[in-house]
Amino acid sequence: MASNQDAPHFPRSAPIDAYGKGGFAFAGMSHRGSLLCLPDAVWAWEVIKPEQIDRYSLRRVFASANGIDTLIVGTGLDVWLAPRELREALRAVRVVLDTMQTGPAIRTYNVMIGERRRVAAALIAVP
Repeated sequence: MASNQDAPHFPRSAPIDAYGKGGFAFAGMSHRGSLLCLPDAVWAWEVIKPEQIDRYSLRRVFASANGIDTLIVGTGLDVWLAPRELREALRAVRVVLDTMQTGPAIRTYNVMIGERRRVAAALIAVP
């Protein structure tokens, strides 16, 4: 999936049903690679390691910030602390950042969308 506005994507939010083996299952489909889950769509995400997470890789989150209260970042198998500049940039658009490994991130995301919260998730695929 390309990263332009017309790139293939799933046109609404969806809970993540399964993960592992380098991908995810959701909405009766499977996707290989990382995912960016926004309130209005699920996109392929080019990030494969936490060090690649920045304003550019999260550009869709910043563009949709008025509809997002919380961004959950699933950092794969690694524990990662977001750089201060990124935390401050998200805070400036009133988005709370919560980072954790991908498994707990998926569980948290699924609970929050089940509660109809304004949540997004950036999920790095795990082997």
